[in-house]
Amino acid sequence: MPTLHTPRLTLVPLADEHLELEYELDADPQVMRYLTGRASTREEVAAAHARRMAVEPGFGFWMGFAGEDFVGWWLLRPPNGPDQPYAEGEAELGYRLLRSQWRKGYAREGSLELLRYGFEELGLDRIFAQTMAVNTPSRATMASAGLTFARAFTSAAEYDDPIEGAEQGEVEYEITRSSWLERRAKPPPRPASSAAGSTRAQARPPPR
Repeated sequence: MPTLHTPRLTLVPLADEHLELEYELDADPQVMRYLTGRASTREEVAAAHARRMAVEPGFGFWMGFAGEDFVGWWLLRPPNGPDQPYAEGEAELGYRLLRSQWRKGYAREGSLELLRYGFEELGLDRIFAQTMAVNTPSRATMASAGLTFARAFTSAAEYDDPIEGAEQGEVEYEITRSSWLERRAKPPPRPASSAAGSTRAQARPPPR
């Protein structure tokens, strides 16, 4: 995985040295509101870190920094699981930002770079992102990055601790290579204001 750059961010491949930053992020219940509905324990973060490191070559998690300041992480990985079956040439986009870094446009900025990397360097045909239907900030970020609504669905997984709003289901947004190329050929639109939010990616441990 290469280090990626945007005008304001440096996206560094996830490493073991970043574990404490992951805990700082996941220990905020507001960050985790649409993911687990509560702060994560150190044990849960350590287990999540191990899963995040076990991704196919070329894909994975990037830790984002604005100068010396940690912002959050972004991911690009092949689809997996009952709600996102594997498909050749596709990948899931995700992001999770510190609450102090919300509403600064970082989620969109990092996502745009992951889209570029996925289409230009990995040769992907389609990139998608998923979140809870009630997570309007994350949905706004997806739309501002050029993804469009693809479907609404009910998660196939069942959990002992349902999150408030889960009864409204999940949504998936997508962008194809052809749409991305067309978008790049046009003058960039004025960015929509958005909060960072979180995608559904790596949201919860496997159901029991």
